[in-house]
Amino acid sequence: MADTLIIVESPAKASTIKKFLGGSTKVVASMGHIRDLPKSKLGVNTKTFEPEYINIRGKGNLIKALKKDAKDAKKVYLATDPDREGEAIAWHLAHILEIDPNSVCRVTFNEITKNAVKEAIKSPRKIDMNLTDAQQARRVLDRIVGYKISPVLWKKVQKGLSAGRVQSVAVKLIVEREDEIENFIPEEYWNIYANLKTKKAKSTFEAKFYGKDDKKIDLHSEKEVKDIVKKLEKAKFIVNEVKKGEKKRTPAPPFTTSTMQQEASRKLGFALKKTMSVAQGLYEGVKVEGRGSIGLITYMRTDSTRISEEARKSAKLQIEKLYGPEYYENRYYRTNKDAQDAHEAIRPTYIDLEPDQIKSSLTSDQYKLYKLIYNRFLASQMSSAVFDTVAVKINADEYEFRANGQTIKFKGFMALYVETKDNEEKEEFEKIPELKEGEELFCEKMESKQSFTEPPPRYTEASLVKALEEKGIGRPSTYSPTITTILARRYIEKSQKQLYPTELGKVVNSLLVANFPDVINVEFTAKMEEEFDQIAEGKLAWKKSIKEFYGPFEKVVEKVDKELEHVKLEYEVSDVPCEKCGRMMVIKYGKYGKFLACPGYPECHNAKPLIETIDVPCPKCGGKVQVRKTKKRRNYYICENNPAKCDYISWNKPKK
Repeated sequence: MADTLIIVESPAKASTIKKFLGGSTKVVASMGHIRDLPKSKLGVNTKTFEPEYINIRGKGNLIKALKKDAKDAKKVYLATDPDREGEAIAWHLAHILEIDPNSVCRVTFNEITKNAVKEAIKSPRKIDMNLTDAQQARRVLDRIVGYKISPVLWKKVQKGLSAGRVQSVAVKLIVEREDEIENFIPEEYWNIYANLKTKKAKSTFEAKFYGKDDKKIDLHSEKEVKDIVKKLEKAKFIVNEVKKGEKKRTPAPPFTTSTMQQEASRKLGFALKKTMSVAQGLYEGVKVEGRGSIGLITYMRTDSTRISEEARKSAKLQIEKLYGPEYYENRYYRTNKDAQDAHEAIRPTYIDLEPDQIKSSLTSDQYKLYKLIYNRFLASQMSSAVFDTVAVKINADEYEFRANGQTIKFKGFMALYVETKDNEEKEEFEKIPELKEGEELFCEKMESKQSFTEPPPRYTEASLVKALEEKGIGRPSTYSPTITTILARRYIEKSQKQLYPTELGKVVNSLLVANFPDVINVEFTAKMEEEFDQIAEGKLAWKKSIKEFYGPFEKVVEKVDKELEHVKLEYEVSDVPCEKCGRMMVIKYGKYGKFLACPGYPECHNAKPLIETIDVPCPKCGGKVQVRKTKKRRNYYICENNPAKCDYISWNKPKK
């Protein structure tokens, strides 16, 4: 019999916490949610908006064990994650275990360290019903939107389709970006470059044509360029102005959930789901040689860049030890005005555990992400990088050329870490020699280059998260599941990191936007996030918020259901004839990906798997190589003759 029972969400977290506490404390896991809305029906009373929660199927034995443990313990603490979702799980646990939510039964910690856990247990509190209600509001609203609109899609488009409040807006953004790309009309533009050198120098530097009379001239045709180049054939190049200066570059703030997801995507190639899974493991606890099971990072769902004073002091000591005092700068970062700011930024919990020191205790993915988080945090408290800059204006008769150069004077934070950005244009800086105003330069070569404006880039997972965050759509806990869901539903596809809408995604988006414009839009989704925040702060009653939405929404659903005609999907026709009726089979999407189906349905029910092949022969027998997917949708490559004649199978795509 335990004096104290602590209930967390995962076994890894339970194992880590148990290590910090005495033998009379028992730590167990609820394995996430134990109650939820039923899958078989709406599960929400549309008059009172009271949710009809049920125990999750398959958790009966776990609930029975939790009840027994709670009954045997003198004190029960609910230590689920420190966010709205965690607060709601604690509330559901209290209901199941018959614990008064107004009793001091709730403990939270932002990091799983000995001090943090012990301090939390010393200061338990009541369950925060405002946070719980904010989660209930999100869950109920999403259930109503999903369960009311999805049947309309089944009836009017095809069975198995579904709609979601946030997911549908994410699809809308991707479809709109694709429309922009398809409708984009490129514009021609030109640049002129002069390779110049001083009288004594052996090497040249490049200057770019700017304009005339200190005004920029944009060049749009080859004729314009040829006319200017002809005038410049005998021109004298004279240095008109040399400006020297100093430029500072400041480090990026420590990670929030979204910036971690973006940077892990850009630097490590991690999908959002993978990033969150690896981060969860680092937060809950990893067995480190000589230290046992310890949490290596703070809570990974946060929108704050704030860090504790204790962490700030630790960073100072580590930076001065590794780089010297001149590399440290005490920095405070402004958190976004829409941020909940409930937790610190994501940072290492033990600054003395440098990534390379514990590499052998981590998986490859854990090491990569931990190193990224560690370096980003440490760099955020380091000095600015300092550059010496030079900007040169050069007269060539009536025209002007310009050249810019910079050299690093002091690396500062760049000695450790530099943030990358999506579709970042690299600034090009020339190595410019010492020049004096009035000095003549000699043109070795002049060349022109034709270019065309490009459409906006397709979203990647990283840039879509950034867009969702900027538009106020979703919160740290929703970015990854949102994108995972629309990929699974086949509304979008991912190729070489880029997100494309499928034909199905375009059709469903068009239908939803046309018929539910007040729901499937950025402004409504962002407004609801603000309302959830108000509920969390105790400023708004959650059922009132849902009631105001539901009345008009229900009328729209009824109208669309009555008036909308059936929408026929256009499927891609394959080159495979149906062996039963002779029609050319079409490519459809199912739960497990693409498959071939007869377009004669319902007269003909023929369907079969679509076998995708690559244009590289089998390295062993020369046969065709097929692309297959695991249950987790990871590609692998297998010979068409496997296993009868050839045993070739590989995770890696064979090369020509």
